[in-house]
Amino acid sequence: MPESLSFDAGKSEVLEFEVENVRYEYDRIPALQGLSLRVRAGECIALLGANGSGKSTLLRLMDALYFACKGTLRFRGTALTEAAMEDDAFALGFRRRVGLVFQNPDIQLFNPTVFDEVAFGPLQLGWPRAEILERVHATLAWIGAEHLKDRAPYRLSGGEKKRVALASVIVLDPDVLLLDEPTAALDPRSQSQVIDLMESWNNGKKTIITATHQLEILGEISRRAIVLEHGVVVADASPDEILANTELLESANLIHSHRHLHGGLTHKHTSPYLRHEHRKPD
Repeated sequence: MPESLSFDAGKSEVLEFEVENVRYEYDRIPALQGLSLRVRAGECIALLGANGSGKSTLLRLMDALYFACKGTLRFRGTALTEAAMEDDAFALGFRRRVGLVFQNPDIQLFNPTVFDEVAFGPLQLGWPRAEILERVHATLAWIGAEHLKDRAPYRLSGGEKKRVALASVIVLDPDVLLLDEPTAALDPRSQSQVIDLMESWNNGKKTIITATHQLEILGEISRRAIVLEHGVVVADASPDEILANTELLESANLIHSHRHLHGGLTHKHTSPYLRHEHRKPD
């Protein structure tokens, strides 16, 4: 395994998350194996890793959908435990401040219309009717989906579903946005639209944590990149440093190399971001 990188995220006074030696298992199969990291307020972080690296599991723990088997995960100093989430005052405040957008929007979208979908969160939090109507209309306008408000979510395109899922969380104006593969399986135009929405929502005061394996969008969605492998952090650095580390990316299965003979030389391809080399066969 390549030597781990470290990254000083700055000296923000507010710690959103403290993850200390967290372990999580699915039916005794480890997903996170003593993972530790800190997230400061206002950071834009990309969680990188291949399938099974622990990205989605970590996001679900940060959203208090799962709870650590061992170790501690704190949000603003309070441990996220089942007992904490049974406290209505804490749970309501937490749900207002932290939002998760799932990788598959079909899991998240279940209401009869797009309007109902975006209004669902505010209704659950007991907002006044006038405020809900105003906020939902404003959010639909922001994502360019006012014309879809009466449409059933199942009738939307993949890109439209992603945008509506994002809107259903953004409508609450959370302090922390957790995104699980927000641009996966989208065509280039839809991918660009989702990235633009993420960038326009973040005003420098919001915290965004995005799980992805798409290296081509890394510089657009993050200022800090954390690489996970087998449920632990193996690198924590700037996007440029991560992209320049071929050995790390290959070890984490984020890129692959293939070799073939060409003109008496072994020709090695890695990634469009990385070096392209020739050498004589051994």
